[in-house]
Amino acid sequence: MLTSVFIAAVSLALFWMAAFTLWWQMHAWRTPEVLASTRFSRPDGAEQLSFSLLLPARHEQAVLDHTIQRLLESAHADFEIIVIVGHDDPETAGVAHAAAARDPRVRVVVDTHEKKNKPKAMNTALPHCRGDVVGVFDAEDQVHPDLLAHVDHAFRATGADVVQGGVQLINFHSSWYSLRNCLEYFFWFRSRLHLHAQKGFIPLGGNTVFVRTDVLREAGGWDPNCLAEDCDLGVRLSSAGKKVVVAYDSEMVTREETPGSLISLLKQRTRWNQGFLQVYRKRDWKQLPTFGQRLLARYTLMTPYLQAVSGVVIPLNVAVALFLDVPVGVAFITFLPAVTALVTFVFELVGLHDFGKQYGLRVRFVHYVKLIVGGPFYQVLLAGAAVRAVWREQRGRSDWELTSHVGAHLAHVNREDVPA
Repeated sequence: MLTSVFIAAVSLALFWMAAFTLWWQMHAWRTPEVLASTRFSRPDGAEQLSFSLLLPARHEQAVLDHTIQRLLESAHADFEIIVIVGHDDPETAGVAHAAAARDPRVRVVVDTHEKKNKPKAMNTALPHCRGDVVGVFDAEDQVHPDLLAHVDHAFRATGADVVQGGVQLINFHSSWYSLRNCLEYFFWFRSRLHLHAQKGFIPLGGNTVFVRTDVLREAGGWDPNCLAEDCDLGVRLSSAGKKVVVAYDSEMVTREETPGSLISLLKQRTRWNQGFLQVYRKRDWKQLPTFGQRLLARYTLMTPYLQAVSGVVIPLNVAVALFLDVPVGVAFITFLPAVTALVTFVFELVGLHDFGKQYGLRVRFVHYVKLIVGGPFYQVLLAGAAVRAVWREQRGRSDWELTSHVGAHLAHVNREDVPA
């Protein structure tokens, strides 16, 4: 009897968790008005802000120069690019110094920390920032020339302290997991982050995020020991009552590539998950003013725990329902999470079609098949990363596992040449 009650309770909890997650994921598409409100408004041409663009780069010599050149093509009149390189990374430093020699808008700052990570690098550069706004990009980013003009206007039109732009993985054709990874980013930046901004609690994205320089310095920059420094900064600024605006436009998004291997993706997700757990344990979110905000924060930051538990419990529940003698009602309840999974699959199919339409990419029938077939395997990978993050956090391991980039998103892709 107790076993049946436990199984039913866990299944109902998983069902409601999945249902809420799906509902939040659909936020931007609920009404045409909500969808329209998520976009950047058209700039008025009256540029008034200056930008310091931070570009932390470690062992990124293969892609760094392309990113710098793209940023230099910005149509905005007032910006500087600060490339942050490690003292022990001469290859990347050589690319950065060569770019600085070609254009005075590029400066190089050297990070001399013995143990290096992204937040330490950015904190090293923060005192050198001259702009009104600090923006963060990754070394492999493909940035639209008009983005800064849109961000400038967004700050002035909304009175925001922070503007979060869109980031989109674009090489969906590279592998079965790249397809799912791209779609995941599409839902997160296109929809979910807008809900968080509306609720007043937002874990910021890792790049294409812009913060007023005085606000960033007042907050003490980034936590040098956090594996998800972007999430941590967003939580701290939300808790301090700062206004965060999220804007997504398929033309203005920063384009990136997916990790080049499953192991690389596993390590990246482990780092993000562990970072969320670190932010949860810091408890800055408890300073949020309303119970609803604190509840949303607790749920969001505990997602790695929930994914880890789900990865163990769901297969166990199915096995119990199939092979043990439990009441019919309990067996039925154990399959409720599968209902939300089915609805999620349908939503993902529609989302993949919209993703292809938004970016002018030819999505073929085989891609829809890969999306469906790869779903369970991708969930296993996410659950594995969550379990690994919990294990690392419990053991006190917080070394930074770097994600390498090769520029898979930089090749020209059109409707006709996307391979199956």
